[in-house]
Amino acid sequence: MSSVLLIAPTIDATDVGEAWVAYQWAAGISQRHQATILTYAKRGAPRASEQLPEARVIEWDEPPLLGRAERLNSLMKPGYMPFFLRAHAWAKAARRRGERFDVAHQVVPVAMRYPTPLLGTGLPYVLGPVGGGLTSPPAFVPEEGSAPWYTSLRHVDQWRLRHDRLLRRSYEEAECVLAIAPYVADALHGLKIRRLEIMGETGVTELPDRVPRPGQEPPTRVRLLHVGRLVRTKGARDVIRSLGMLRDIDLALDIVGDGPDRSECERLVREMNLEDRVSFHGRVPRTAVEVFYEQADVFVFPSYREPGGNVQFEAMAHGLPLIVGDRGGPSAAVDDTCAILITPRDPLSYAADIAAAVRRLATEPELRRQMGEASLRRVAEVGLWRSKFDRVSQLYDDIAGR
Repeated sequence: MSSVLLIAPTIDATDVGEAWVAYQWAAGISQRHQATILTYAKRGAPRASEQLPEARVIEWDEPPLLGRAERLNSLMKPGYMPFFLRAHAWAKAARRRGERFDVAHQVVPVAMRYPTPLLGTGLPYVLGPVGGGLTSPPAFVPEEGSAPWYTSLRHVDQWRLRHDRLLRRSYEEAECVLAIAPYVADALHGLKIRRLEIMGETGVTELPDRVPRPGQEPPTRVRLLHVGRLVRTKGARDVIRSLGMLRDIDLALDIVGDGPDRSECERLVREMNLEDRVSFHGRVPRTAVEVFYEQADVFVFPSYREPGGNVQFEAMAHGLPLIVGDRGGPSAAVDDTCAILITPRDPLSYAADIAAAVRRLATEPELRRQMGEASLRRVAEVGLWRSKFDRVSQLYDDIAGR
């Protein structure tokens, strides 16, 4: 059992996004190792010390006003630099007191735009899983007008990695960088990375009870499912357009999630006379999402700028075949035994390629069954939390041994 100093500015099992991801990592690591965790106490949320009784938790109150403009705060993280200074000072003081840690690990932020407070502490450390910094294929950019203005701030990420000395040192001095997908290696090109391993930032705790899938005979209607926040980049528009090319097949599309692109998606449905085929369900409770996975036949998630994410693991855990964009995190999570990968070149050809993939899966129930079985095998290998923590524990041992 290693002694681990864990860095995670935000931790909350009751939240979504990065706070939830950080909780999963903190909980799993503290169950296997002697963990000390440095974090913020978020106003209005359960304290990390209450959620992680097996760990020693050092919490500082989050700076005031950070609870407002949640999406903007999530991207810019104005409270990170105060946390950086506090965590750096605490780690150095702990070393002076004689505290010993075999390894340190910063699990969030996921985005590659934040230096680590572990620099200069003398501790061997792991960064990640990290990702992000993807840009949209040029042909898709004109349709992204529904995105909030501040999302354009992602464009400075590559500039930071080239010119921010503190950020560059954070990656070059890490004993290991965990990368969400292979594209991260391209983003870090030019940096002297000591060790890089591919590992998704999220996962599933267990495989749900099996739900019978259609056998040799096709069902009267094949149900497609898209789950995710409705922003242009996640591809809901492209799935809707593909349905307009498949009017000879009995299909239904359930869209679960909400966001700024919903109005445009609804306009497309009306324009293409697909009201009897497409249902918008908005944001629903977790238990309801599970029901949608159970009722679906094919998971369609053609996001063309997805750094990581968890929906592909959820779909695989329910034994679904997938159609995903061949770019970013989802394409790294799957392989060609369980998913059809579509390359995003431009919206028109993308919709046509999605339609061809849907047609193939809708008309070949045996192929759906085989790919669904492959999804279960694949997620057990790369998507289960216990598999990730097995790898991380071995990594800690390697680093501590050196």
